[in-house]
Amino acid sequence: MQKIRPDLDIGGNIQQMRYQNKLTQDQVIARLNLMGIPISKSTYAKLETNRMNIKVSELLALSQILHCDVGEFFKNLI
Repeated sequence: MQKIRPDLDIGGNIQQMRYQNKLTQDQVIARLNLMGIPISKSTYAKLETNRMNIKVSELLALSQILHCDVGEFFKNLI
């Protein structure tokens, strides 16, 4: 069984996927807020830089916004 690395870079994967979708942080934040996920710009920036833990509800919403499967956020981390 593989172990998950202690230095998970989920935030980096989220940022990459945001770039691939040609979205700004402000656009993602606005969509999160519309989906009922209240998040500020500073909090979102902390998520992308792994300085804050991400909630499952945020991951699920981001998967819809970024048109991906939740598993994509864990790509290359195991």
